[in-house]
Amino acid sequence: MVEGISLDDLIRRARLVEVIDQQTWYAIHDAFPGPWFDRWVNGLSQIVEADLVKAAILSYARASPIVAKQVDPEAALSLVPAALALVKSAGMHTALELLAAAPLVARRTPDAASFADFLSIIGELGSCAPESVAIVLGRAEQILSSLTISGFRRWAITGIRMHAADAKQRKVYFSLAEGETLRFFDRECGAIVFGDIECRLKAFLSALYGLRPLLRPVVRRSAIHTARRTTFDSTMIRMPESFSGFASHEAERLFKASIAHVGAHMLFSERFDLRSLKPLQVAIISLIEDARVEQLAMRGLPGLFRLWAPFHLADSDGSSSVLPLLARLSRSLIDPNFVDNSPWVRKGREMFFDSQSEWHDQSMSRRIGGLLGNDLGQMRVQFNQRTYVVQPPYRDDNLGIWNFGEPNTDPSEDSETITESVRITQTEDENRPHHRKRAEESKTEANRSAHIVAVERDIGIPVARYSEWDYLLGSERIEWTTVLEYEPRPAASTVIDRIYLDYADVLSQIGRLVRSARVSKPLRLRRQPEGDRLDIDACIRTTIDRRVGVVPDPRVYETSLLVNRDLSILVLIDISESTKELVSGSTNSVFLLERAATALLAEAMSSSGDPFAIHAFCSNGRNDVRYFRIKDFDTPFADIAKARLAGLRGGYSTRIGAAIRHAGADLKKQITHRRLLLIVTDGEPSDVDVPERRYLVEDARHAVHELGHEGVDVFCVGLDGGGDSYLTRIFGRRSVVQIDRVTDLPQRLPMLYFRLTH
Repeated sequence: MVEGISLDDLIRRARLVEVIDQQTWYAIHDAFPGPWFDRWVNGLSQIVEADLVKAAILSYARASPIVAKQVDPEAALSLVPAALALVKSAGMHTALELLAAAPLVARRTPDAASFADFLSIIGELGSCAPESVAIVLGRAEQILSSLTISGFRRWAITGIRMHAADAKQRKVYFSLAEGETLRFFDRECGAIVFGDIECRLKAFLSALYGLRPLLRPVVRRSAIHTARRTTFDSTMIRMPESFSGFASHEAERLFKASIAHVGAHMLFSERFDLRSLKPLQVAIISLIEDARVEQLAMRGLPGLFRLWAPFHLADSDGSSSVLPLLARLSRSLIDPNFVDNSPWVRKGREMFFDSQSEWHDQSMSRRIGGLLGNDLGQMRVQFNQRTYVVQPPYRDDNLGIWNFGEPNTDPSEDSETITESVRITQTEDENRPHHRKRAEESKTEANRSAHIVAVERDIGIPVARYSEWDYLLGSERIEWTTVLEYEPRPAASTVIDRIYLDYADVLSQIGRLVRSARVSKPLRLRRQPEGDRLDIDACIRTTIDRRVGVVPDPRVYETSLLVNRDLSILVLIDISESTKELVSGSTNSVFLLERAATALLAEAMSSSGDPFAIHAFCSNGRNDVRYFRIKDFDTPFADIAKARLAGLRGGYSTRIGAAIRHAGADLKKQITHRRLLLIVTDGEPSDVDVPERRYLVEDARHAVHELGHEGVDVFCVGLDGGGDSYLTRIFGRRSVVQIDRVTDLPQRLPMLYFRLTH
């Protein structure tokens, strides 16, 4: 027995030596000196005792020294428990993927804490998405080259929550193989994406040229096949979801430069006929046309030079291959201070600027481009049209300026761009009347089908996408929920009239109370003989008058006066499935009492003249937040609104945060002094795709705070006897009234309105 080492240890180490080659042993001894080596051997013994395959032993032996050198020995030793945990949750193959990826991850993690966080995230994925862990580990270096560890955690948790019950969709998400998943990844990378600045781009293009074409993103199909350039046609501009490799401020400038360039084409370009041109000639003619429209645009808007020029980075003495030459020619045609050493580039520049008088004639581009193309052809340069990408990156792909004949549309990508109706030419043959009869029968069937579709109201129209707050990550899920507006199914308005008869005394009382309310923006009255504060301007004038010997004006006070009502209110009703439940001790459901209370309040507010709206909501997952407009601010509370209110029915869940944001968007458009969102709900926020109770509570709380910062007051009437804790968390203690006896709601809701607006 060797001193300090038992016989069993010697036998175990001898067996390990047989598995691991000598060179790897040297690396291990170097990376794990002294006591670290014994701990490393113990870790390897755990792998052996767990009956893992020989490949796991070799992978750990080769990966651990690299991790120890890149990070520290403790980080390398932590691979053992992480791998053993993955074997149990995701299988042997996944554990081997972790050991194989560990050296690459070590290069991307700056310290031991970051490496430990990475292993922790992988462990969470193993528990929640075991089918996807190997995919993530296979892309670990690519992911960590773009994301921080915290960004990686947010992206991973987003995927788990987005597809909690669908393993197949989780695999799509983590393989970065779909447009929506790539948008989430880009945002975690800190990239500016099209959706973030779409509105600003529309305003920018309109301000520059007065153009208002449709703007759409080009959906990325995978992390490899990405749209790298903008493309356009006569009615639509399609832009990449993001420009990878550019920091946020640079990316926004690039988006603006790109749309400004396409706008110049829309103003000054027409489509060229392709004829028999070769690919290289097409590329050069397109380059000349790009320069021509930019010069014309800069004549009217010189500041565009500062937007476009920084993206031209070609060197004057670069390579003489075709791609660098084209980039250098592009720069020479926009930058007056750029002098190139290439005779071909100098010739192109001279021809272009010598033809300034022809810049309004598009045929100039074809003439100059054709000559330069012939020169390059004689130089026998190689040009691969499949790999060619237009430079600089703000310029479009040139497809919008060429007529390629009949388009070969890919329906999977461009189905949404079809904006023209299908035109059907119908001919009638008098000699074949049975054809006419069949056509008439078909027309009748078509009309019947159209009628059926027209009256089908249970089809929502997507109108908005909203972020959602994730309290665990401390950040927003951008464009996480989709609000669909549904046409309310009307019923007989006599249902509401019957409510007025049943609650005649209440209606009379609340009418008097609402008419006596005064909600207004204070009118400032200056130079008053009395008031609650001094009018500074009047005091200064009085002091001057006294010093010059003039009798001063004694009216040196100011006060405020409420001269008119100045309130907008939106009543938002929760019509989720739980509102169908009967109230204890009553034959009415919660929903029927909500409807009665809303009808009474609406009648009272209508008589007072306050602008108000009544909306309702429920939800069926984050992509189907259902929103119903019973009455809008600009419509009266008449038979149509009453019929919609009478026809409401309860169903589905309560994703209240998205509904608050959508209602708040309407309220923010009102120009009254005070804007109030009054919510009536009977239960805790919930939805079918959110297993965690606190998640939607925190999101709703965040939505309420957002509206508060924008000048919208939010108040809640809670009908859940046990809901005080979560309602107070969402709305604050002062902004919640809990009604334990729901049967009192029709009387108390109008009284509450009076209290809030007095």
